[in-house]
Amino acid sequence: MKPDNWISAFTTGNQPLVIAGPCSAESHAQLLTVATSLKEQGIGLMRAGVWKPRTRPNTFEGNGREALDWIADVKNQTGIAVATEVASTQHVEQALHAGVDVLWLGARTTVNPFLVQELADALKSVDTIVLVKNPINPDLSLWIGALERLHHAGIKKLGAIHRGFSSLQNSVFRNQPLWQLPLELKIRYPQLPLIADPSHIAGNRHMIFDVSQKALDLGYDGLMIETHPDPDNALSDAQQQITPLALKELLANLRIAERSSDNIIFLNQLEHLRERIDQMDQELINTLASRMKLVEKIGDYKKENNVTVFQLERWNEIMKTRPEWGQHAHLAADFIKELYRVIHDESIRIQTEIMNQSETRHDAP
Repeated sequence: MKPDNWISAFTTGNQPLVIAGPCSAESHAQLLTVATSLKEQGIGLMRAGVWKPRTRPNTFEGNGREALDWIADVKNQTGIAVATEVASTQHVEQALHAGVDVLWLGARTTVNPFLVQELADALKSVDTIVLVKNPINPDLSLWIGALERLHHAGIKKLGAIHRGFSSLQNSVFRNQPLWQLPLELKIRYPQLPLIADPSHIAGNRHMIFDVSQKALDLGYDGLMIETHPDPDNALSDAQQQITPLALKELLANLRIAERSSDNIIFLNQLEHLRERIDQMDQELINTLASRMKLVEKIGDYKKENNVTVFQLERWNEIMKTRPEWGQHAHLAADFIKELYRVIHDESIRIQTEIMNQSETRHDAP
């Protein structure tokens, strides 16, 4: 999958792509106000929700066809390009007819391969930009599958939007970012533009800057930020929208890092530090291998004594002590917990394999 690099049409230099605009197209005046402000800031792509997939009925679900008429007129007056979400073949037909420049598939759509295929068929060989938001749950295969279906339909201008993932855990985020998943997508498809949606990740306007900066520090290609002239009175997602002025200030304060450097001193020092990391990684692997040898011996003893593989008390002890040890070494507790979850999973796998062997395993001489 090698999509065209369409982002350059909306950016200059090393600046990231910015897609900004209201969660919902509420009125012609609202759209014109936002579009005019964005154009003054040099932003050429406005987002505006026409159809809003809401969790429960009897809530504002967008203005539909009427909003498309507003969009067409605002595009004509300002010259701004517009992006909107589509979730049915009828949406696709109406949006393209109204001159919408960029379409995106929302998280609720990405999770349904049948619906994605219908949209891909409706877009077959259409020369337009199509973006795909991550599915609601952290399933990288579903995300990739949606992109592949569109690619197979002949869509060459593709992009991925990271809007975070739903979780039952208490969190400061509306949707957990789980940064490793979109980064894995970028590793697999380095030419695929990756855009962060800090509004939906944060869920409140006070965290949008920090999430935006994090995304840019990780090498994201752009940001989609919900922008409204009067956010507190917005008809949808009021808490996570910011004013055009706040957007201008936010963008002005973002640190835009270079993707690489030609500085010889920097490159030499970086190479030296990476060599040291390589040595330490080898030591870590050797240490892990030694640990797993002990895990194998414990598995043998458990089998000989008919003891279950999983020992809750031991697991609770590890999850209490290791994060404490980590904090003493200035390592984040959450990082240590996640590390030991992975180690524990592998230990369970090894010991389960030993328990299922017909005879006790013996180490090679």
